[in-house]
Amino acid sequence: MTDRRVAPRGYQLILPPEWARIPMRTGTDEAIRGIVDDAFATLPADAPQDRIGPYRRELVRRLKDAVKEARKAEALDLYLPLERMHGIVVAASIVVSEMRFPDEVASDPSAVARRLLEAPGRAGTTSSVEVDHAPGVRTERTTKADQDGSELASRRVDYVIPVPDDPGRWVSVVFSTVGAGQPDDELADLFVELFDAMMSTFRWSRS
Repeated sequence: MTDRRVAPRGYQLILPPEWARIPMRTGTDEAIRGIVDDAFATLPADAPQDRIGPYRRELVRRLKDAVKEARKAEALDLYLPLERMHGIVVAASIVVSEMRFPDEVASDPSAVARRLLEAPGRAGTTSSVEVDHAPGVRTERTTKADQDGSELASRRVDYVIPVPDDPGRWVSVVFSTVGAGQPDDELADLFVELFDAMMSTFRWSRS
């Protein structure tokens, strides 16, 4: 039998076929190459390389830009949708990161929820959730676009989950999308539902 008192060494998350995982700590470049290779694998062998090359380089650039942003959040993993949905390339991402709270806060999910909402610039609807039979916190909010246009308005859903048998350590799973151009449009709603469904598959791994 598995010793449930041993802290997890990782986690598992079931992805839809059109999503890909990019690990941040090791294997990042290899994952990017694999994604790019898969994206162009179905092209005919006689496809003109002078036309394929620029598209391939642009995909690499976009993936590396996404990795750079994820690393600002000290991410463990980055997940991206790689196929069109109803003919639209959807700007969305999932970033998994570690978090630490003071001991007097970390053991109480409600205290964590208060701490999250009290953080500068945060607002939204927070609720208690159960993830892999353990209590967590879910926050949903809409962020405004920057005045200089560098950041678009987006829909965000954060899950903050305590790591079992490892007091003080929490994991943050943050989903973000701009939908089809508006963070409250039907496509954004659909992606939020998809993300919640994905989180229902989240499981800790001790092996």
